[in-house]
Amino acid sequence: MESGTATETPIGPHNCHHEQGPKEEEAVPPRRAGPVSGDARPIGRERGTCRAGRAGRANSDPREGLAPEADQLPLWEWDSTAGLGSDRSQQQQQHRAVQPVRKGFIDSVGNTPLIRLNKVSELTGCEIYGKAEFLNPGGSVKDRAALYIIKDAEEKGILKPGGVIVEGTAGNTGIGLALVANAKGYKTVIVIPKTQSQEKKDMLRIAGATLVEVPAVPYKNPNNYVRYSGRLAEALAQSHPGGAIWGNQFDNVANRRAHYETTGPEIWEQTGGRIDGFVCAIGTGGTLAGVGKYLKEKNPNVRIGMADPMGACMYNYYASGVLESSGNSISEGIGQGRVTANLEGWGLPARDGGVVDFWCQVTDEEALPLVYDLLKEEGFCMGGSTGINIGGAVKLAKELGPGHTIVTILCDLGTRYQGKIFNVDFLKSKNLPYPQWLEPGFKDIDVPEVFEEVPPAP
Repeated sequence: MESGTATETPIGPHNCHHEQGPKEEEAVPPRRAGPVSGDARPIGRERGTCRAGRAGRANSDPREGLAPEADQLPLWEWDSTAGLGSDRSQQQQQHRAVQPVRKGFIDSVGNTPLIRLNKVSELTGCEIYGKAEFLNPGGSVKDRAALYIIKDAEEKGILKPGGVIVEGTAGNTGIGLALVANAKGYKTVIVIPKTQSQEKKDMLRIAGATLVEVPAVPYKNPNNYVRYSGRLAEALAQSHPGGAIWGNQFDNVANRRAHYETTGPEIWEQTGGRIDGFVCAIGTGGTLAGVGKYLKEKNPNVRIGMADPMGACMYNYYASGVLESSGNSISEGIGQGRVTANLEGWGLPARDGGVVDFWCQVTDEEALPLVYDLLKEEGFCMGGSTGINIGGAVKLAKELGPGHTIVTILCDLGTRYQGKIFNVDFLKSKNLPYPQWLEPGFKDIDVPEVFEEVPPAP
């Protein structure tokens, strides 16, 4: 981010622009089976009792007709509307399929659940869901792009056994690449700005990547981490026995293809096609472009929104066609200053032939309280980019009005940013808000000491 002064903006339609399309008038859809919302409860005569008997044990056993393998597994009833304020007497309870065993790391990427974000849903009167990308095996949404980048290089024959993958990354793509590479027998060299969180740097080293730290400079500087990584890949391609490739996540459209072929279809299926909007921030542009393209093809009336942190250029670009920035942000991995190849075509504003028809800015002052509330009130510890995404979803919800369904991305865990967004001294240095419970030594209950006196040993 370029330096500047962030200005506080209330969550709402301010600093937003949209290209209005026709709206579908429909009620909030019935919830579908699966981890979208509600409470999982075992089947039994009373709620809270479990029956994991064998198929055919009772005439009402809903497993009749299933494959024999299903007979060996407990069956769980999914109360798909619990917690949504609906009349429980009219609930239609459905059954959640048991997830199959995944065959290693590669097979574990994707198929993440949707999670209802209760507080912002109640605040807006919309159903706001988060796609739980932090549940990917590498811990972030970037696992999808990492897998597709490597698969694409293999299919093209440019990545050989024992080869090296070089990438410039703010952290999460590098972690994903390193872990996919481990599973496939490759090596990784990751170029990262020095300003990124220590937690992500530590994880890269743990994952076995060779880490190269460079100064945080704009893209126009030849020593920007992305441009540096491209030159480094060329050098290693000549010197390393197994050769090397450049992941090039920003301009490698295998990135957006990952989301067009996996994330988008998953969201459509999980919502039963009853989705009115999708919002996320831009890092490479792969998620916004890939998911947006897929959803627009399924239903042209789905709104596709871009949430931009302060200090990035894309809000002004979508609003006026000018790449310029103002303010700054402590968010990592998002915020772009150019139109990447992943954004070209698909990820452009609708007026330019793309799918994006809503854009807004979200300040750190707006995003951080959303992150803290999500942790304290709902139990999810998320990173700062997730706060930007949720802020964008709230703004789109207020634009659309109550009764709509909006999906966003829960990118990664907040444990990768403990030294920043959960560090009171750091937050104070940036004049950013933080909750009282984050203060060192804070206690919300009095805890007595219960040591017992132990006689000295003889």
